[in-house]
Amino acid sequence: MSSPLNSAHSTGTPFIELRGINKWYGQFHALKDINLTVDEGERIVLCGPSGSGKSTLIRCINRLEPFEKGAITVDGIELTDRGDAIASVRREVGMVFQGFNLFPHLTVLQNCTLAPMKVRGVSSDVARETAMKYLERVHIGEQALKYPAHLSGGQQQRVAIARALCMEPKVMLFDEPTSALDPEMVKEVLDTMISLAGDGMTMICVTHEMGFARRVADRVIFMADGGIVEEAPPEEFFANPKHSRTKSFLGEILAHH
Repeated sequence: MSSPLNSAHSTGTPFIELRGINKWYGQFHALKDINLTVDEGERIVLCGPSGSGKSTLIRCINRLEPFEKGAITVDGIELTDRGDAIASVRREVGMVFQGFNLFPHLTVLQNCTLAPMKVRGVSSDVARETAMKYLERVHIGEQALKYPAHLSGGQQQRVAIARALCMEPKVMLFDEPTSALDPEMVKEVLDTMISLAGDGMTMICVTHEMGFARRVADRVIFMADGGIVEEAPPEEFFANPKHSRTKSFLGEILAHH
């Protein structure tokens, strides 16, 4: 049974396009001929065993990782080595990591206002207003004046999501955002992501949370050994995986959940 969230919001224009992406770490071929297009408003879940290239792939999209071969275009901007192209793309792409990467010496509110003021040049009043809007959005507005150390892991991760949203990005990348959290905190972060998906945000999520994938994804993409092995809408992906690697991965992961 598909939830209403899975109805594609897609406008049909590829918002992100990866063409023939290859990446090596020394001799290790980390990404092999990756071709992927993501439409505006589409929600993609990337899954696969450890070391399959999922995190490397999304880190290439905002050039946190360079790649040796191929081309990536985000919102019509080709991601080249040029600093201005990288800066333009990073302004459009929000990223949430496993670790929360909050500045410990700044309050929650200051963590959220810093980049909009420095990068987008907005005034402190506007930055504050935007920050409070998104902190309320992730149900953490009342913690605005606390320091990260005084928050739980789940709260810190929600602050990290709000901080990314304060840049008003056009796409959000999530790199295993719940894997560092205690089990009882996973739900609050996933609920936040589910509600963002309901707003029509373009999202690419690397996650092992298959319930989230079933509920939110327009497409689930399975990676192994640096390549895309299989991709399908969630109903088909879970009910009828085609590839033996996908079947064994799902067998393992669903047995643990």
